[in-house]
Amino acid sequence: MAGGVGSRFWPISTQEHPKQFHDILGTGQSLLQRTYNRIESLIPSENILIATNERYEELVLNQLEKAATENVLLEPAMRNTAPCILYAALKIHNQNPDAVMLIAPSDHWIDNEDEFIKNLKTSFTACAKENILMTLGIQPNSPNTGYGYIQFDQRTSEIKKVKNFTEKPTLEKAQQFLESGDYLWNAGIFVWSAKSIIEAFEKSLPEMVALFNQGSSCWNTELEKSFIKENYEKSENISIDFGIMERANNVHVLPVDFGWNDLGTWGSLYDKLDKDNHQNAVVGAETIFRDAHGNMIKTQSGKRVVIQGLHDFIVVENEDVLLICPKSSEQDIKEITAEVKNTFGKEYI
Repeated sequence: MAGGVGSRFWPISTQEHPKQFHDILGTGQSLLQRTYNRIESLIPSENILIATNERYEELVLNQLEKAATENVLLEPAMRNTAPCILYAALKIHNQNPDAVMLIAPSDHWIDNEDEFIKNLKTSFTACAKENILMTLGIQPNSPNTGYGYIQFDQRTSEIKKVKNFTEKPTLEKAQQFLESGDYLWNAGIFVWSAKSIIEAFEKSLPEMVALFNQGSSCWNTELEKSFIKENYEKSENISIDFGIMERANNVHVLPVDFGWNDLGTWGSLYDKLDKDNHQNAVVGAETIFRDAHGNMIKTQSGKRVVIQGLHDFIVVENEDVLLICPKSSEQDIKEITAEVKNTFGKEYI
Protein backbone atom coordinates (compact mmCIF):
# COMPACT_ATOMS: atom_id res chain seq x y z
CA MET A 1 0.00 0.00 0.00
CA ALA A 2 1.72 3.17 -1.21
CA GLY A 3 -1.04 5.73 -1.61
CA GLY A 4 -0.88 7.76 1.61
CA VAL A 5 0.29 11.35 1.96
CA GLY A 6 2.14 11.07 5.30
CA SER A 7 1.13 14.57 6.38
CA ARG A 8 2.78 14.24 9.82
CA PHE A 9 6.15 14.17 7.99
CA TRP A 10 5.64 17.63 6.49
CA PRO A 11 7.55 19.50 5.07
CA ILE A 12 9.51 16.54 3.60
CA SER A 13 6.33 14.62 2.83
CA THR A 14 3.97 16.57 0.56
CA GLN A 15 0.93 15.72 -1.53
CA GLU A 16 3.08 15.70 -4.67
CA HIS A 17 5.91 13.67 -3.13
CA PRO A 18 4.83 11.67 -0.03
CA LYS A 19 7.21 10.14 2.50
CA GLN A 20 7.20 6.61 1.04
CA PHE A 21 9.08 7.99 -1.98
CA HIS A 22 11.77 9.64 0.19
CA ASP A 23 14.99 8.29 1.63
CA ILE A 24 13.89 9.36 5.11
CA LEU A 25 16.73 7.63 6.98
CA GLY A 26 19.54 8.45 4.57
CA THR A 27 20.10 4.81 3.50
CA GLY A 28 20.31 5.44 -0.26
CA GLN A 29 16.84 3.94 -0.89
CA SER A 30 13.34 5.28 -0.44
CA LEU A 31 11.01 3.57 2.05
CA LEU A 32 9.04 2.14 -0.90
CA GLN A 33 12.20 0.68 -2.44
CA ARG A 34 13.24 -0.86 0.89
CA THR A 35 9.80 -2.43 1.34
CA TYR A 36 9.69 -3.81 -2.21
CA ASN A 37 13.17 -5.34 -1.96
CA ARG A 38 12.37 -6.86 1.43
CA ILE A 39 9.20 -8.53 0.13
CA GLU A 40 10.85 -9.65 -3.10
CA SER A 41 13.10 -11.96 -1.07
CA LEU A 42 9.98 -14.09 -0.49
CA ILE A 43 7.56 -13.18 -3.28
CA PRO A 44 8.54 -12.89 -6.98
CA SER A 45 8.23 -9.41 -8.47
CA GLU A 46 5.48 -10.49 -10.89
CA ASN A 47 3.31 -11.27 -7.84
CA ILE A 48 3.86 -7.94 -6.07
CA LEU A 49 1.08 -5.39 -6.55
CA ILE A 50 1.54 -1.74 -5.59
CA ALA A 51 -1.65 0.11 -4.68
CA THR A 52 -1.24 3.87 -4.94
CA ASN A 53 -3.06 7.03 -5.89
CA GLU A 54 -3.09 7.62 -9.64
CA ARG A 55 -1.03 10.81 -9.26
CA TYR A 56 1.93 8.70 -8.01
CA GLU A 57 2.09 6.22 -10.91
CA GLU A 58 5.19 7.81 -12.43
CA LEU A 59 6.94 7.99 -9.03
CA VAL A 60 6.27 4.28 -8.42
CA LEU A 61 7.47 3.14 -11.84
CA ASN A 62 10.56 5.37 -11.68
CA GLN A 63 11.58 3.99 -8.28
CA LEU A 64 10.69 0.32 -8.87
CA GLU A 65 12.42 -0.90 -12.02
CA LYS A 66 11.02 -4.44 -11.70
CA ALA A 67 7.40 -3.33 -11.23
CA ALA A 68 5.28 -3.89 -14.35
CA THR A 69 2.73 -1.22 -15.22
CA GLU A 70 -0.12 -3.71 -14.85
CA ASN A 71 1.00 -4.43 -11.27
CA VAL A 72 0.42 -0.84 -10.19
CA LEU A 73 -3.17 -0.53 -8.94
CA LEU A 74 -4.17 3.10 -9.46
CA GLU A 75 -6.68 4.58 -7.02
CA PRO A 76 -8.53 7.55 -8.57
CA ALA A 77 -9.64 8.74 -5.10
CA MET A 78 -8.44 8.50 -1.48
CA ARG A 79 -10.65 5.85 0.14
CA ASN A 80 -8.56 4.45 3.01
CA THR A 81 -7.30 0.85 3.17
CA ALA A 82 -10.40 -1.37 2.88
CA PRO A 83 -11.29 -0.59 -0.77
CA CYS A 84 -7.74 -1.01 -2.10
CA ILE A 85 -7.39 -4.33 -0.25
CA LEU A 86 -10.68 -5.63 -1.65
CA TYR A 87 -9.65 -4.51 -5.15
CA ALA A 88 -6.35 -6.39 -4.85
CA ALA A 89 -8.03 -9.47 -3.35
CA LEU A 90 -10.55 -9.75 -6.19
CA LYS A 91 -7.84 -9.27 -8.80
CA ILE A 92 -5.61 -11.91 -7.17
CA HIS A 93 -8.49 -14.36 -6.64
CA ASN A 94 -9.33 -14.05 -10.33
CA GLN A 95 -5.77 -15.18 -11.15
CA ASN A 96 -5.49 -17.83 -8.45
CA PRO A 97 -8.46 -18.80 -6.21
CA ASP A 98 -6.06 -20.48 -3.74
CA ALA A 99 -3.70 -17.51 -3.40
CA VAL A 100 -2.44 -16.27 -0.02
CA MET A 101 -1.91 -12.52 0.32
CA LEU A 102 0.44 -10.31 2.30
CA ILE A 103 -0.72 -6.74 2.92
CA ALA A 104 2.16 -4.42 3.81
CA PRO A 105 2.43 -0.63 4.19
CA SER A 106 5.17 0.84 2.02
CA ASP A 107 6.53 3.27 4.61
CA HIS A 108 7.47 1.14 7.65
CA TRP A 109 10.94 0.25 8.87
CA ILE A 110 12.06 -3.28 9.80
CA ASP A 111 15.49 -3.97 11.34
CA ASN A 112 15.65 -7.78 11.24
CA GLU A 113 14.46 -8.67 7.75
CA ASP A 114 15.35 -12.36 8.12
CA GLU A 115 13.08 -12.64 11.16
CA PHE A 116 10.36 -10.78 9.27
CA ILE A 117 10.51 -13.28 6.38
CA LYS A 118 10.47 -16.18 8.86
CA ASN A 119 7.30 -14.75 10.44
CA LEU A 120 5.69 -14.34 7.03
CA LYS A 121 6.39 -17.97 6.14
CA THR A 122 4.72 -19.09 9.38
CA SER A 123 1.71 -16.89 8.57
CA PHE A 124 1.48 -18.03 4.95
CA THR A 125 1.47 -21.70 6.00
CA ALA A 126 -1.32 -21.12 8.54
CA CYS A 127 -3.50 -19.10 6.17
CA ALA A 128 -3.12 -21.64 3.36
CA LYS A 129 -4.57 -24.30 5.69
CA GLU A 130 -7.22 -22.40 7.63
CA ASN A 131 -9.93 -19.80 7.07
CA ILE A 132 -8.31 -17.15 9.28
CA LEU A 133 -7.36 -13.49 9.03
CA MET A 134 -3.89 -12.89 10.44
CA THR A 135 -2.08 -9.81 11.60
CA LEU A 136 1.45 -9.40 12.90
CA GLY A 137 1.52 -8.01 16.45
CA ILE A 138 4.51 -6.08 17.76
CA GLN A 139 5.72 -6.60 21.33
CA PRO A 140 5.16 -3.18 22.93
CA ASN A 141 8.08 -1.58 24.75
CA SER A 142 6.28 1.56 25.93
CA PRO A 143 2.70 2.73 26.57
CA ASN A 144 2.49 4.40 23.15
CA THR A 145 -0.86 6.12 22.52
CA GLY A 146 -0.28 6.50 18.79
CA TYR A 147 -0.79 2.81 17.94
CA GLY A 148 -3.75 0.45 17.93
CA TYR A 149 -3.57 -2.45 20.40
CA ILE A 150 -4.52 -6.10 19.93
CA GLN A 151 -5.58 -8.22 22.90
CA PHE A 152 -4.92 -11.94 22.42
CA ASP A 153 -5.82 -15.21 24.12
CA GLN A 154 -2.72 -16.33 26.02
CA ARG A 155 -3.92 -19.95 26.16
CA THR A 156 -3.50 -20.53 22.43
CA SER A 157 -0.25 -21.66 20.76
CA GLU A 158 2.24 -19.70 18.64
CA ILE A 159 -0.52 -18.07 16.59
CA LYS A 160 -2.92 -16.40 19.03
CA LYS A 161 -6.70 -15.94 18.79
CA VAL A 162 -7.54 -12.23 18.93
CA LYS A 163 -9.98 -11.07 21.60
CA ASN A 164 -10.37 -7.46 20.52
CA PHE A 165 -8.79 -4.37 18.98
CA THR A 166 -8.44 -1.01 20.75
CA GLU A 167 -7.62 1.99 18.58
CA LYS A 168 -5.17 4.55 20.04
CA PRO A 169 -5.96 4.33 23.78
CA THR A 170 -5.40 6.94 26.49
CA LEU A 171 -2.02 6.87 28.27
CA GLU A 172 -3.64 5.31 31.34
CA LYS A 173 -5.19 2.54 29.23
CA ALA A 174 -1.95 1.97 27.31
CA GLN A 175 -0.08 1.53 30.60
CA GLN A 176 -2.66 -1.04 31.73
CA PHE A 177 -2.28 -2.90 28.41
CA LEU A 178 1.49 -2.99 28.79
CA GLU A 179 1.27 -4.36 32.34
CA SER A 180 -1.29 -7.04 31.43
CA GLY A 181 1.08 -8.85 29.06
CA ASP A 182 -1.64 -9.89 26.60
CA TYR A 183 -1.61 -6.86 24.30
CA LEU A 184 0.41 -6.19 21.15
CA TRP A 185 0.78 -3.19 18.87
CA ASN A 186 -1.14 -3.44 15.60
CA ALA A 187 1.48 -3.06 12.86
CA GLY A 188 -1.04 -2.99 9.99
CA ILE A 189 0.70 -5.96 8.33
CA PHE A 190 -1.78 -8.68 7.38
CA VAL A 191 -1.76 -12.19 5.88
CA TRP A 192 -4.79 -14.16 4.65
CA SER A 193 -6.03 -16.15 1.71
CA ALA A 194 -7.78 -14.18 -1.01
CA LYS A 195 -10.80 -16.41 -0.44
CA SER A 196 -10.94 -15.69 3.32
CA ILE A 197 -10.70 -11.92 3.03
CA ILE A 198 -13.35 -11.77 0.29
CA GLU A 199 -15.69 -13.82 2.53
CA ALA A 200 -15.01 -11.36 5.36
CA PHE A 201 -15.87 -8.43 3.10
CA GLU A 202 -19.08 -10.18 2.04
CA LYS A 203 -20.12 -10.43 5.70
CA SER A 204 -19.04 -6.99 6.93
CA LEU A 205 -19.03 -4.70 3.88
CA PRO A 206 -21.48 -6.29 1.41
CA GLU A 207 -22.22 -3.01 -0.39
CA MET A 208 -18.54 -2.57 -1.24
CA VAL A 209 -18.37 -6.12 -2.55
CA ALA A 210 -21.49 -5.57 -4.66
CA LEU A 211 -19.92 -2.42 -6.13
CA PHE A 212 -16.66 -4.15 -7.07
CA ASN A 213 -18.41 -7.29 -8.31
CA GLN A 214 -19.97 -5.20 -11.08
CA GLY A 215 -16.49 -5.35 -12.61
CA SER A 216 -15.92 -9.08 -12.07
CA SER A 217 -15.51 -9.65 -15.81
CA CYS A 218 -12.90 -6.84 -15.97
CA TRP A 219 -10.24 -8.18 -13.61
CA ASN A 220 -6.89 -8.67 -15.32
CA THR A 221 -8.20 -7.39 -18.65
CA GLU A 222 -7.85 -4.11 -20.53
CA LEU A 223 -11.20 -3.01 -19.03
CA GLU A 224 -10.00 -3.11 -15.42
CA LYS A 225 -8.52 0.39 -15.24
CA SER A 226 -11.55 2.08 -16.79
CA PHE A 227 -13.90 0.23 -14.41
CA ILE A 228 -11.84 1.32 -11.39
CA LYS A 229 -11.59 4.88 -12.72
CA GLU A 230 -15.38 5.09 -12.94
CA ASN A 231 -16.39 3.20 -9.78
CA TYR A 232 -13.64 3.29 -7.14
CA GLU A 233 -14.63 6.65 -5.68
CA LYS A 234 -18.14 5.28 -4.99
CA SER A 235 -16.73 2.90 -2.38
CA GLU A 236 -16.97 3.63 1.34
CA ASN A 237 -14.06 5.52 2.90
CA ILE A 238 -13.12 3.06 5.65
CA SER A 239 -10.03 1.32 7.01
CA ILE A 240 -9.49 -2.44 6.99
CA ASP A 241 -9.27 -2.31 10.80
CA PHE A 242 -12.70 -0.72 11.33
CA GLY A 243 -14.36 -2.31 8.32
CA ILE A 244 -13.18 -5.92 8.71
CA MET A 245 -10.78 -6.78 11.54
CA GLU A 246 -12.87 -5.41 14.41
CA ARG A 247 -15.99 -7.20 13.13
CA ALA A 248 -14.60 -10.61 12.14
CA ASN A 249 -14.52 -13.57 14.54
CA ASN A 250 -11.68 -15.49 12.87
CA VAL A 251 -8.86 -12.99 13.50
CA HIS A 252 -5.52 -14.31 14.75
CA VAL A 253 -2.22 -12.64 15.58
CA LEU A 254 1.39 -13.78 15.46
CA PRO A 255 3.47 -12.00 18.14
CA VAL A 256 6.67 -10.81 16.45
CA ASP A 257 9.83 -8.93 17.33
CA PHE A 258 11.78 -7.88 14.24
CA GLY A 259 12.64 -4.27 15.10
CA TRP A 260 9.56 -2.52 13.72
CA ASN A 261 8.96 1.22 13.46
CA ASP A 262 5.97 2.69 11.62
CA LEU A 263 7.88 5.94 10.93
CA GLY A 264 4.63 7.80 11.44
CA THR A 265 6.09 10.99 12.91
CA TRP A 266 9.35 12.90 13.19
CA GLY A 267 9.55 11.60 16.77
CA SER A 268 9.42 7.99 15.58
CA LEU A 269 12.20 8.73 13.08
CA TYR A 270 14.24 10.33 15.87
CA ASP A 271 13.83 7.14 17.92
CA LYS A 272 15.22 5.11 14.99
CA LEU A 273 18.31 7.22 14.26
CA ASP A 274 21.76 7.16 15.81
CA LYS A 275 22.41 10.04 18.21
CA ASP A 276 25.47 11.92 19.37
CA ASN A 277 26.54 12.19 23.03
CA HIS A 278 23.88 14.86 23.57
CA GLN A 279 21.08 12.84 21.95
CA ASN A 280 20.95 14.92 18.78
CA ALA A 281 19.97 13.03 15.60
CA VAL A 282 20.93 14.27 12.13
CA VAL A 283 20.00 13.30 8.56
CA GLY A 284 21.58 15.10 5.61
CA ALA A 285 23.19 18.01 7.42
CA GLU A 286 26.71 18.79 8.58
CA THR A 287 26.16 20.17 12.04
CA ILE A 288 27.70 22.08 14.91
CA PHE A 289 25.78 21.76 18.19
CA ARG A 290 26.40 24.20 21.04
CA ASP A 291 24.48 23.73 24.27
CA ALA A 292 21.94 21.68 22.32
CA HIS A 293 20.30 18.41 23.37
CA GLY A 294 17.70 15.98 22.03
CA ASN A 295 17.17 17.64 18.65
CA MET A 296 16.06 16.08 15.34
CA ILE A 297 17.71 17.76 12.32
CA LYS A 298 16.83 16.88 8.69
CA THR A 299 18.04 19.04 5.80
CA GLN A 300 19.19 18.83 2.21
CA SER A 301 22.39 16.83 1.81
CA GLY A 302 25.46 18.72 2.90
CA LYS A 303 23.64 21.72 4.38
CA ARG A 304 25.77 23.28 7.13
CA VAL A 305 23.71 23.86 10.23
CA VAL A 306 24.66 25.46 13.56
CA ILE A 307 22.32 24.88 16.50
CA GLN A 308 22.86 26.74 19.78
CA GLY A 309 20.73 26.67 22.91
CA LEU A 310 18.01 24.46 21.42
CA HIS A 311 16.63 21.46 23.29
CA ASP A 312 14.19 18.77 22.08
CA PHE A 313 13.27 20.44 18.80
CA ILE A 314 12.53 19.25 15.27
CA VAL A 315 14.32 21.25 12.57
CA VAL A 316 13.43 20.18 9.04
CA GLU A 317 14.29 21.86 5.74
CA ASN A 318 12.81 20.95 2.37
CA GLU A 319 13.73 23.16 -0.59
CA ASP A 320 12.11 26.53 0.26
CA VAL A 321 10.35 25.48 3.48
CA LEU A 322 11.81 25.37 7.00
CA LEU A 323 9.99 23.87 10.00
CA ILE A 324 11.14 24.51 13.59
CA CYS A 325 8.89 22.81 16.12
CA PRO A 326 9.21 21.39 19.66
CA LYS A 327 9.17 17.58 19.63
CA SER A 328 6.42 17.75 22.24
CA SER A 329 4.18 19.55 19.71
CA GLU A 330 4.75 17.30 16.68
CA GLN A 331 1.09 16.20 16.73
CA ASP A 332 0.27 19.79 15.69
CA ILE A 333 2.00 19.35 12.32
CA LYS A 334 -1.25 18.32 10.62
CA GLU A 335 -2.83 21.57 11.81
CA ILE A 336 0.27 23.50 10.78
CA THR A 337 -0.03 22.24 7.20
CA ALA A 338 -3.60 23.58 7.02
CA GLU A 339 -2.35 27.03 8.07
CA VAL A 340 0.52 26.81 5.59
CA LYS A 341 -1.96 26.04 2.81
CA ASN A 342 -4.13 29.05 3.73
CA THR A 343 -1.18 31.42 4.15
CA PHE A 344 1.39 30.34 1.55
CA GLY A 345 -0.64 28.22 -0.90
CA LYS A 346 -1.36 24.54 -1.49
CA GLU A 347 1.85 24.05 -3.50
CA TYR A 348 3.77 24.04 -0.18
CA ILE A 349 1.93 21.04 1.30
